[in-house]
Amino acid sequence: MKAGFIGLGNMATAMIGGMLEKGLMLQKDLLGSDKTEAAAERARDRYGIAAGTDNAAVAREADILFLAVKPVFLQEVIEEIRGEVRPGTLVVSIVAGRDLKYLREAFDRADLKLVRCMPNTPALVLEGCTGICAGEEVPKEDLDQVVRLMLSFGRADVVPERLMDAVVAVSGSSPAYVFMFIEAMADAAVAGGMPRQQAYEFSAQAVLGSAKMVLETGMHPGQLKDMVCSPGGTTIEAVKVLEEMGLRAAVMDAMEACMEKSRTM
Repeated sequence: MKAGFIGLGNMATAMIGGMLEKGLMLQKDLLGSDKTEAAAERARDRYGIAAGTDNAAVAREADILFLAVKPVFLQEVIEEIRGEVRPGTLVVSIVAGRDLKYLREAFDRADLKLVRCMPNTPALVLEGCTGICAGEEVPKEDLDQVVRLMLSFGRADVVPERLMDAVVAVSGSSPAYVFMFIEAMADAAVAGGMPRQQAYEFSAQAVLGSAKMVLETGMHPGQLKDMVCSPGGTTIEAVKVLEEMGLRAAVMDAMEACMEKSRTM
């Protein structure tokens, strides 16, 4: 099986790296294209795969074709490759804001199997989180194959397409919210006298450890929060301020705005 990538940016190369590291794909079975020769050269040098600037060539060879371009370029790319993709090809889009209906209409081909995925940037360190949905024409074994590939760089799960806007907000875009939180905590630590780099490391490790506790203990986040809040202690004072400042509501409002933007892109 040959897997082709149209678009060789950060997300695509993170996926390629994960597939190679986990042994799910061999270098000889991966190929890619990008609008810039520089990006293709980086992929060749880093991963040893065949890469160039010819989208049509990748579309002709791939058994599973990943579309990893910016939303604004997707229509142009599909028009370029529509007649080149072989019947029965599994086409997997990681393009934000473009649903399966859009893909069906843009390709105007009944002989393609269409899957939509939303990974996130922690895939770069093999800690990604990917939501996956598929058209009715996709056999279970093909969908299972996509899930296995996505698991190579983090967690992955199949969801109904109606939840994909929520996936965008809760995992696709959310690393930005977390980075802002880490930065804010580090700024406060710096104000308290801690060196900047050390403040970033302490803040990031606290977030990493807390996330692992949620995933590995299976406990409710509220229970874990209560475990840190000793009676009359420092943590409950900080929690009180965060509640007064509306942390929960701000996060929920931000995610609702993200979902609405995803619906209307």
